[in-house]
Order: sequence, then structure tokens, then C-alpha cells
Amino acid sequence: MNKFILTLSLTCLISLSAACQSRGEKSEAEYDARLAKINLPDGFKISMYASNIIDARSLARTADGKTVFVGNRRRRNVYALTDTNGDMVADKVDTIATGLRMPNGVYFHEGDLFVAEVSKIHRFPDIMNNLKAPKSEVIFDGYPTETHHGWKFISFGPDGKLYVPVGAPCNVCDKSEENKVYASITRMNPDGSDMEVYVEGVRNSVGFAWHPVTGDMWFTDNGRDLLGDDVPACELNHVSAQGDHFGFPYWHQGDIADPDFGQGRERSDYREPAYKFEPHSAPLGLRFYQGNMFPAKYKNNILVAQHGSWNRTQEAGHIGYQLRFIQVEGDKVVKSEIFADGWLDEETNKGWGKPVDIMEMPDGSILVSDDVNHCIYRISYED
Repeated sequence: MNKFILTLSLTCLISLSAACQSRGEKSEAEYDARLAKINLPDGFKISMYASNIIDARSLARTADGKTVFVGNRRRRNVYALTDTNGDMVADKVDTIATGLRMPNGVYFHEGDLFVAEVSKIHRFPDIMNNLKAPKSEVIFDGYPTETHHGWKFISFGPDGKLYVPVGAPCNVCDKSEENKVYASITRMNPDGSDMEVYVEGVRNSVGFAWHPVTGDMWFTDNGRDLLGDDVPACELNHVSAQGDHFGFPYWHQGDIADPDFGQGRERSDYREPAYKFEPHSAPLGLRFYQGNMFPAKYKNNILVAQHGSWNRTQEAGHIGYQLRFIQVEGDKVVKSEIFADGWLDEETNKGWGKPVDIMEMPDGSILVSDDVNHCIYRISYED
């Protein structure tokens, strides 16, 4: 009888594994093997917060951190992940919305969930009391409809306004005269009124945050392609005032004039980046760490998710696929170092995972989404 039960159990496990693989899902053992490849500083630990969350992108959470919202780019869905027993592992998944157009951006604000499609901003009122049957309203539908750089990261700023980037609908082009919102970061009131351009010359930002002390905005921006493997750099930018222009499409990385659009444009008219990332390394989500779990040097400084290159030549090799720590003083970057890597297989020069967004949890740990390994990691620290 015991032998029969054992044989039946193994058969069930094999069948379950085959079913998961047929849906493209990974087993716990597969995820554990991949976690072991990730390198972190001494004292840090990485674990799984949620697995098999296909195309996990932008992250937002409730104030208590029990529910995490996840945006999507390719699968057209928005999810709510709940940790019902407090063990820092999501064990309940609700699908908030389906069939949306690149609903990458999510943000939880005063009880409502805001979701950004390519051309629209939705608000899901009182979302925590309506997880099973959420209703939404479109508060703004005036953004361009192009999907090239059309997916959006969103966040509320310290001024109570919702900030929304609008990427350039191209690798490099000048669309500003056609519509001033192209290649910008915009902002609006929570009800969608009074949308305005906040800063210009931003090719494709998929992450921004405000310094917890100064209140200044910092954002990542992805540099143009087809100028070679080693130029231009991707950028970390600091906003000094509304109306700042960061150069695109005329100047790249602060000191390279665009061969097609830079003629007659003065370098001094545009703000230079505060920090230059590796070219084509695709920095996306960034957060100022404000918790007390990590060592003191991380406090009020930046962690950035570098998604990784996609079109560098085989000879040059891929770069990115990592998390970077950046220390700032005022409007200056004073230190930069790799915080976590290992998502890029150096032998095959292929990335098995690509970090997208970073979010701090109430206990001081951070969550990191990965839209290629289809999961959300938790990184914690212990002396």
C-alpha cells in the first residue's frame, strides 16, 4: 500500500510539473536554482516573494504592505498579490484588470489604485474593498496612442500630483512641435485635471522618485540606439525646476550632439545627467531607500534596477541585468557600485532575468520585479 501511495504521489508530482511547464511556469526548485546565482553584499539575502507572475513590471503597495499591486506590459493585466499570513510571501492573487493596453504603471494613493495604459489613466476607487469586483473610471485619456515607448511608470509626487512620463514614439525623432508631451514627464491633479508638461527632453523614463529630504525629483532615462555599442550612456537625471530640458533628441548623455538633430543646438541649453549609466544598460525603476533594515549608508540614497541591454553586438557583450546603489549629496552623485548581479549568464551572454522595478516594504526589505524570470524577489538584510 505504501509503495502504491508513493508511486501515485510521484506520478501526480510529475503530472503537475508537466502542466506547469506547458504553461511556461517554473517550479520552486527551478526558482531556487536561479536565486543561487544572484550575488549580493555580505549580510543580504534574496528570496521569492511571488513566482510565476508573468511579465511582472511596476510595483505599488498598500500602506501596511500586505497587498502589492503589479503592472504588466505584454499580458495586459494588473494583479493584486496578498500576503495573508505575514510570512513575506504572497499566497493570494487577484486579477484587478484584463485586456488593458500595456498597463505598466500602477500606484496606490489614498485608498484608490491608479493604472496607466498607453493613452489613458484609470482610477479604481476603494480598491481594497473591491478586489473581487473592481470598477474603474478613466480620469484622463489625452496621451498619444503610439506603443513605441508608450508604456508608463506613474507615481504621486510630494505636491500631491500624479506624474506620468510620455516616451518618444521612436528611437530618435523630434515630435515636440507636433505635441509638446512627447519625450516629457507630465503631471496632473488626482482627478485628471490640469495636465501639464513638467520637464522636457526625456526620451524614455520608466522610473522616478523624490529625495525624502530635499523633495527633488530624480529619474532614469534610456539613451538612443544605433550610435554604436558604447554610446550614448543611459542617464540618471536630477530636476532643478519645472521646465528643465534634458537634451533629447538634440544632445545625448550631456555631451554628444545627435548627428541628425543636434545641428544648431547649444549644449548649454540642456541639463546634463547627474550620472551616466553603462550605454544600453536600460535603467528603469529607482527608489530612495528610507528604511532601517539595511546598513546606514543606504539611507536616503538610490537603488536602481538596470533591465539590461538587448542590441549590443556579440563581440561587445551584454551589460546591465543588475541592481545598482548610488549615493547622492545634494544634486551630485558621489558614489556608485553594483548592489546585486548574476542575472546575466556570462558563459552564454544571455540574461535569464531582467530587473524592472524596486519597492521598499514597511519592514525595510525591498521587492524587485523581473519581467523575464516572471517573479518578484524579496531582498532583506541581517547582521
